[in-house]
Amino acid sequence: MPNSSGATEVAPRRGPPADMPGQDLPGTPLRADRLLQALSKHGVDFVVVGGVAGLAHGSAYPTYDLDVVYARDRGNLERMSAALRELDVTLRGAPSDLPFQLDTQTLANGSNFTFDSPHGSFDILGHADGMDSYEEVRECAVVATIEDVEVRVASLNHLIAMKRAANRPKDQLMVEEYLSLDDQQREG
Repeated sequence: MPNSSGATEVAPRRGPPADMPGQDLPGTPLRADRLLQALSKHGVDFVVVGGVAGLAHGSAYPTYDLDVVYARDRGNLERMSAALRELDVTLRGAPSDLPFQLDTQTLANGSNFTFDSPHGSFDILGHADGMDSYEEVRECAVVATIEDVEVRVASLNHLIAMKRAANRPKDQLMVEEYLSLDDQQREG
């Protein structure tokens, strides 16, 4: 729902998973506010995508992680690495003895990273299937307030394209809902 500044306010849903195939629950509950606050504090150029973005548009599907796409210029990689260090992230699913240096060069050498943090699962995507460019996603993004943090959220059209590209059973269900939400927004 829009607030007085015109931004949409949303809080990620926590609770039992919806009747959605392939929905996995992480070990640490999502605290999107902490993750978003760190990114904002460090001036990271990013757009929220995935389930949290869907919720900002009115989706009924719960989410248990935060996904963002981010600008890949050197300055933003420096800001992102500082935010990630502050968040004390670790690579999800990696052995604890795997050497991993969280710095600008590591981010420059990679693109998409999946992390665990004390605030929940957090994925940063330099590229997501279904998106042409970060700049286009950013340009079409809407401003929303997620757990008291004002951020850019991917448009429904970009979320639909990303979900279609992922094409998992849960993504197919979400595409149908996002199409319905898009129709409602056009009519409203």
